[in-house]
Amino acid sequence: MTRISHAEAYLIDLDVETVRTDAVQAFVKQETVFVEIAVTDGGTGTGYAYTIGTGGTAVLALLNDNLLPRLVGADPRRAEAIWLDLFASTRATAVGAITSLALAAIDTAVWDWRGRSTDQPLWMMAGGAKDRIPVYDTEGGWLHLSTDDLVKGALAAKDVGLGGVKLKIGRSPAEDARRLAEVRAAVGPDFDLMVDANQSLTAAEAARRARLLEPSDPYWLEEPLPADDLAGHESLARATSVPIAVGESLYSVGQFRAYLERSAAGVVQVDVARVGGITPWLKVAHLAEAFNVAVCPHFLMELHVSLACATPQSRYLEHIPQLRAITTTELAIVDGQALAPTTPGLGIDWDRDAIDHRRTSATWGAA
Repeated sequence: MTRISHAEAYLIDLDVETVRTDAVQAFVKQETVFVEIAVTDGGTGTGYAYTIGTGGTAVLALLNDNLLPRLVGADPRRAEAIWLDLFASTRATAVGAITSLALAAIDTAVWDWRGRSTDQPLWMMAGGAKDRIPVYDTEGGWLHLSTDDLVKGALAAKDVGLGGVKLKIGRSPAEDARRLAEVRAAVGPDFDLMVDANQSLTAAEAARRARLLEPSDPYWLEEPLPADDLAGHESLARATSVPIAVGESLYSVGQFRAYLERSAAGVVQVDVARVGGITPWLKVAHLAEAFNVAVCPHFLMELHVSLACATPQSRYLEHIPQLRAITTTELAIVDGQALAPTTPGLGIDWDRDAIDHRRTSATWGAA
């Protein structure tokens, strides 16, 4: 019988590739939690999740103390059964970020093994809707950058064929509007400008900002309010012509359902790590499809490229390179579109030596 014979979790610290700031925080480092599984058929799987600077050891502790011992002996062909069993064993801590991140590290490892064992890339195994996805850039839009730098970044992205750029807001209302307007004037009308407030606004201020930004025709206004303010997002969505984007700070399928049922989101930015893995990510993507709402996943472009290509409702992939220091290949982008990896499993070519070099002392295994 096919069973998981060994599971190991460990943590690495990965420096950010560039300075990243928004209205509420700076991206300090990427704490990356890996899970490796070995299966009785001789196969293996590698999965991961992340934080942007804190909480990685808490995720690792949950894996070590509770989840990995329960995982060993499970049938890796049954991803749904594994996910449901592990989730049920964490009822006291779900739904929340720590549990979702731990589940994601395991779930992505299981899917990686499934692809490797059947010689299928993730995008085909999970649906195979398309083999490429349009890309927009975030790296040139951070809040600390000058307006001139924002314009240069947007023009550079346009020159290489990308479909748009994301600009962070969080300065004064007038300055945010002016910065966006100057970028719009530089790139013209046929280039998408995404705007991200990172949950920094009150409901009244969000309505005001949306009104000020509307003349520049934003493609979306991302996380204008705290993620738990569902009613505020619902009201704002009714009050503005700018689509409201949410998802990176939602941690369950049910939370996405609530937003969609109340027409509080025009763009779904589901994050495979924060929602608990590939298994629930696909449910959110198809739920969005049922509501005819676009899916544009948050971060993790090296993994999300495959999931975006697997599902029909995806519109954009976010370009934020973060794994180049620990991988041997990079995301392929041709004519502004990211190509789905064709290698079996997750399609990420890990540099094992580089990963091992960055391991912290926190490591644990179960057999």
